[in-house]
Amino acid sequence: MRALLLALAFLLAGCGLQPVYTGGQQGEAMGLLGAVEVTPIPDKAGFLVRDRLLSRLPKAESPRYRLDVVLDDNIIGFGVRGDNSIIRERRTLRARYRLVDIGTDRLLLDTTAAADAGIDVVSSEYAVIAAEETALERLSLDIADQIVARLALYGRSAAAGAAQP
Repeated sequence: MRALLLALAFLLAGCGLQPVYTGGQQGEAMGLLGAVEVTPIPDKAGFLVRDRLLSRLPKAESPRYRLDVVLDDNIIGFGVRGDNSIIRERRTLRARYRLVDIGTDRLLLDTTAAADAGIDVVSSEYAVIAAEETALERLSLDIADQIVARLALYGRSAAAGAAQP
């Protein structure tokens, strides 16, 4: 068993895989993350996503990049009872985000992130509203995590690309 693990370790080392956050605070990923300014995002979903982003990104003392995020928050009903009332909802939060170099106004990254959650519709309207709000809070966490992970990956790959001749 130990020989198998050792062989697997050598195999993975040969494929060029490296952790995104190699180098810790001085690494390429953290260098980019620590230089990102997040612009305000409208509405409650925007406030939640921006708050989550700011809690995950290091404080940018002198930002070099601007992160612009546009959200699309939807709730659709599906699953119908015999009396035509909805029994299930799906809340979907989609983000289109752009990373812009502040100095040159050059677009560096333009991509999306998405998350969804199912919500049971029960007889209590208060419970349904609470479930919708809880879903939005969870989805905003998920979107922020996806964005930060993608930015870190971009920072790592951009630095690797710059090092290549």
